[in-house]
Amino acid sequence: MKTLHPFNKRHRLLLRWGGGCLAGTLFVAAIVLVVSRPSREAVQAAGADVDGLTSILARDRVGNAGTPIRLEDVTADVGVAFHHFPFTRKSVLPEDMGSGVACGDYDSDGFTDLFFVNSTGLAGSITGASSAPQESITGETPVPQTPAPQGPAPQFAAGAKLYRNIDGKRFEDVTERCGVGFVGCGMGAAWGDYDSDGDLDLYVTAYGANVLYENRGDGTFEDVTERCGIQDTRFGAGCSWADYDRDGDLDLYVCNYVDFVFRESDRGVVQRQYAAEQPYTLNPSSYAPPPNSLFRNRGDGTFEEVAAAVGVADPKGRSLSASWVDMDNDGWVDLYVANDVSINGVFRNRGDGTFEDIGPSSLAADYRGAMGLAVADFDHDLDQDLFVTHWIAQENGLYRNMALDTELGSSDVSGVWFMDDAEGCGLGQVSLDMVGWATGFCDFDNDGLLDLWLINGSTFEDTADHRLLKPQPSFLFWNRGEKGYVNVAVEASPGLAARSVGRGAARLDFDRDGRADLVLLVHGGDAVVLRNTSAPTGNWLRVHLRQTAGNTRALGARVYVTSGGHTQMAEVGSSSSYLSQDELALHFGLGEETAVDELRIVWPDGKEESHRNVVGNEELEYVHAAEYQVDMTARPG
Repeated sequence: MKTLHPFNKRHRLLLRWGGGCLAGTLFVAAIVLVVSRPSREAVQAAGADVDGLTSILARDRVGNAGTPIRLEDVTADVGVAFHHFPFTRKSVLPEDMGSGVACGDYDSDGFTDLFFVNSTGLAGSITGASSAPQESITGETPVPQTPAPQGPAPQFAAGAKLYRNIDGKRFEDVTERCGVGFVGCGMGAAWGDYDSDGDLDLYVTAYGANVLYENRGDGTFEDVTERCGIQDTRFGAGCSWADYDRDGDLDLYVCNYVDFVFRESDRGVVQRQYAAEQPYTLNPSSYAPPPNSLFRNRGDGTFEEVAAAVGVADPKGRSLSASWVDMDNDGWVDLYVANDVSINGVFRNRGDGTFEDIGPSSLAADYRGAMGLAVADFDHDLDQDLFVTHWIAQENGLYRNMALDTELGSSDVSGVWFMDDAEGCGLGQVSLDMVGWATGFCDFDNDGLLDLWLINGSTFEDTADHRLLKPQPSFLFWNRGEKGYVNVAVEASPGLAARSVGRGAARLDFDRDGRADLVLLVHGGDAVVLRNTSAPTGNWLRVHLRQTAGNTRALGARVYVTSGGHTQMAEVGSSSSYLSQDELALHFGLGEETAVDELRIVWPDGKEESHRNVVGNEELEYVHAAEYQVDMTARPG
């Protein structure tokens, strides 16, 4: 079994401090270098060798041994035929930001299904199946004045699609049969059992009216948005389910991006970004940030909106993604919000129904253009770390959780703070000339070390054809232990390395062979399914958690797997990618170990159980009879 860091904790901390200072200095230098040049080519060359700067940051290639990781494009073979946004762009922000894909087993047959969100563009958000956007917070009603969508595809072709997984061999389009063909300017989606009846329901966000589809349990869904009181008709983006108050009912956080109001007169206004011309209607800074929504589940089939009351409205953030994650290891899920051209939100759950804004003290509330989020204990020190994708020339961020590293901090568990170690791990300067979106940690080769995938796609228009956005290659970072991460996308997955306008993506094991796969959504292009064909790989373990009394998918539960003197930790439902959702099963690579010495589960209600001598290369399901005791006085309202 390889270990990520051979040094003791003191050495690691000193190296992190030194590396962080060096990375910060070099980052500032890189920004000055990029933005000071008068041409667009300077931006495109930001990741290239520059005398005295990027050469010392470069990571070597994988070497003669190569990488064992292989991801093969099997989209056509498995029957997925989804095309995103089959219309002509109008250079407005809601069209360019989406969409995502949500992975969930809606029919409970053991195989993960796929829900793709689609977009009809600005006009579609008004004339489609969703109701029109509400009056904006500036008091103006968004009225689309763009021409009707052009092209050979009819209006209904831009609806969302649900693909049922048939025994891990192929996918079947069941959208019409199931009744989830959302039509509108769609953004994100997330599966969650809000009514605790044992099957997954679905929430879809949009520029316009969001929708909650209740799973009837017979293969069909019903729009229950109004009945449940969970309407939100602003510019919805990422959404994430969690039981933040530990009462057994799933609550929902919805990111609202900007208060976009379309005016025909704005289309002629051009701004400069990195020496490139960019329409006013594509710049998020042109529009005010709206507050986000937290819908607390009352437990009777209805919700109440409590974001401001509990302290997580984040009214100054242009929010795109949010992850519920226990940052301080106290058993209560906290909240991290990725904001574009705004300070990220970091909110600690006090355990009394309210949250504390710890952004400044956490050192993880950078003011950058944040889009995607990945959550995992990548360094195996048993606390959750954060990876955040950013806009061009800003470097992506890898925030090491320092809550348990007491040598350089307080031993008080409430002292939550992070250190950006992206450059020290090889994830910094490589991203300078990219715009990052969906992302996630995943052990593709099952060696016990978490690799990282990252989807890129520019927001700049093609200078030769303003109807198109500039494509970019995506990344697959192989974790080489003490040597850090190296991008092996070209060697491992030509489908991932191919230039595209990437947006949403998610991880799943659709064929249940113990190797993690990926599904990607390309803006204005075809969805891509990448099957993991890596060989040889290490041993593995997949864990499914269920509860019989509320929160049936055990969101927020933690699993600790110890094998060969090494412990891994993962948390159910913590990582939110970008507008997308990974499957809820937990995947552990075991390397050469064929069995697990101990598998320990910490359930959302605080109960624990332990299993010893668990055989590897198996899918396991554990069921818990949850017990919830909630202090009703702690609830807002």
